[in-house]
Amino acid sequence: MTCPTAPVSPMLRRSVAAALVAGTLALAGCGSGSPSGAEGSAADTSADSAGVGSGELTSIAVGTIAIASSTELRYGVAEGIFEDHGLDVELIEGQGGAALLPAVQNGSMQFAVGNPMSVLTAADQGLPMKVVSGYSWSAAEGEDINAVFARKDSGIEGFDDLEGQTVSVNAVHTLGDLSIMEATERAGADPEAINFNEMPFPDMLAQLEQGNVDAVWLPEPFMGRALADPENVLVGYPNQEVMDGMPLTIAFTSESIAEESPELVTAFQEALTESAERAAQDEEGVRAMLPEFLKMDEETAQSIRLEPAHTDLPVEKMQAIYDLMLTYGMAENPLDVESLYVTPQGQ
Repeated sequence: MTCPTAPVSPMLRRSVAAALVAGTLALAGCGSGSPSGAEGSAADTSADSAGVGSGELTSIAVGTIAIASSTELRYGVAEGIFEDHGLDVELIEGQGGAALLPAVQNGSMQFAVGNPMSVLTAADQGLPMKVVSGYSWSAAEGEDINAVFARKDSGIEGFDDLEGQTVSVNAVHTLGDLSIMEATERAGADPEAINFNEMPFPDMLAQLEQGNVDAVWLPEPFMGRALADPENVLVGYPNQEVMDGMPLTIAFTSESIAEESPELVTAFQEALTESAERAAQDEEGVRAMLPEFLKMDEETAQSIRLEPAHTDLPVEKMQAIYDLMLTYGMAENPLDVESLYVTPQGQ
């Protein structure tokens, strides 16, 4: 059985958060280039908000991660939606929300789309980040876009059966283990008795089949592969056990950008909203981008579940997530999450 990952102490979390924000990451090497033709890397991209609304394009760098929900953002860039709002976007790929935070903080990126808990953790440690919009969401009901799986012969049928078991997530202290712990609590079992370990998504199904872990938490496209194996059983959708529509990724910026360049923030918010709305009406176009973007075959691109994307500001649900972080020791200080939001101008 794979050994569980050791809990992360509050002191270590503070050190890691401070190091992330203080450090300068070499994300230019992960850059996807600019679908809109921008030159250079994230490190030498600067935004001049005076250009917004003047007829000239303002160059910005936007951090993203290589997951299916990022396609709506790419769709908006490729379709010229951001240019229509005066923005010339260079998309830069990172490994996750926490990896994008320092680049946004030090100004080498103006915006990023990533895990909401990364921003909430930064806020817990007093780091000046701002949420500019929602982005992708869990399905409120029915088939969700991530789930917990076990083997049919394991005896695990529900979240209450996870007590005392080893469960793999891609990273601890993220939405995966947070939602699983709360789902287990609501099922009447002890969430503190779950042994979580970290494992890359591509490795999980093989390790589950070999009996090295008892259950795994998977998003698409890995969830589809798990469902295709009759020896696997779907334990449940943890997001839906916690709330009806959980924010899975959000768009964020630095406090300095929010205060000094409100026109730029509004232009980005409006472009992102239009991108999400038009992408929702063009599922065929979105799916057509998946094979090249995520290096998947056409059949998988046509069959995977896509996360609902809309840019509502999820104030109450983000507060609920933060309160759960406090409950399970993933945050330390009381926080009014609404204070992190940048409301679009005119609202």
